[in-house]
Amino acid sequence: SLLTANVALTISVQPNGHQYASPLPLPLCPVPMWAVGAIVVVVLALIACLGFCIYKKCFNKGKKPKKVRERKGGRGRRKKDKDGEEGDDKKVRKDEEKENFGKLEFTLDYNFTDNQLIVGILQAQDLAAMDMGGTSDPYVKVYMLPDKKKKFETKVQRKNLCPVFNETFTFKIPYSELGGQTLVLQVFDFDRFGKHDVIGEIKIPMNSIDLGQPIHEWKDLVGGEKEEQEKLGDICISLRYVPTAGKLTVNIMEAKNLKKMDVGGLSDPFVKVVLQHNGKRLKKKKTSVKQNTLNPYFNESFSFEIPFSQIQKIQVLITVYDYDKLGSNDPIGKCWIGYGASGVGLRHWSDMLANPRRPVAQWHTLLTEEEVDAALKAPIR
Repeated sequence: SLLTANVALTISVQPNGHQYASPLPLPLCPVPMWAVGAIVVVVLALIACLGFCIYKKCFNKGKKPKKVRERKGGRGRRKKDKDGEEGDDKKVRKDEEKENFGKLEFTLDYNFTDNQLIVGILQAQDLAAMDMGGTSDPYVKVYMLPDKKKKFETKVQRKNLCPVFNETFTFKIPYSELGGQTLVLQVFDFDRFGKHDVIGEIKIPMNSIDLGQPIHEWKDLVGGEKEEQEKLGDICISLRYVPTAGKLTVNIMEAKNLKKMDVGGLSDPFVKVVLQHNGKRLKKKKTSVKQNTLNPYFNESFSFEIPFSQIQKIQVLITVYDYDKLGSNDPIGKCWIGYGASGVGLRHWSDMLANPRRPVAQWHTLLTEEEVDAALKAPIR
């Protein structure tokens, strides 16, 4: 054997006499760990590249570069945007058209002999639910525009989306003046402790109908906004109750910022005091008339005999009127104190009962006569 340059060779002699040299097997050298790590990293990188190529091929197929898409699709996209906006507008309009407030059955008749417009509120159907329990406490307010001088209200129908009213109201208006007016029928949801929500309304211009014969119709309610609360003024009242004597004293002290009722921008106010027990009228009193003033000072007292056993269910109704020599006296505003009242009316009554024999004074904001009457008619919770 011959060893040259770390290579082992073996010489063998073949039968033909020729000699051949073949390398001897070398011993195996161990691979270093850093080399193994490098190989693993390279393999993982190749696998990652392969996976990325497959993802691009499968999932991004058909997508063009952003700039090309913008160039080609700009006009089309703008067109689509416009179409989309128009579609959205149409959808909103359709939703508004679909919104249902319910419908109202009413009658109209004109008495030419007595110059009276007679409005009948019969019933309503499918009213919108305004309360948390999925129901409403509806009533109907009836008045004429533009003056709103006379307003009527039906009784409140508790928890009823299809209420029956069957109530009639009369407006005394000369036929010659009727054409320039509009009849408003507003359906409200009564709320003892807050503002009454409008469920819907119907407006009927008087010049658009023929009153030569009675009218009997069903009409769909449309959404209406609550009329802005008109400021009618405030009144200061003092109450005093002596339990041992069973004596209630109501002192009408003064009023301020009353609504102007006369052509000259003033009023001729007086106050009417009505005493009720559990809704039944007992007695009534009224003050003197104060001429040409919106801030009258009265300081007039009225005494009522009320046994202690009845005082808990007493209601004191205060109405301020504008005196009219020629016609009927027009109500300016109203408030009530006592059984079933809420807010200031309840607090004033409670303070009086908690302080026997002592006068307790309180300012009250006047409300419309119709609003107070509706609250009085509602069942007490």
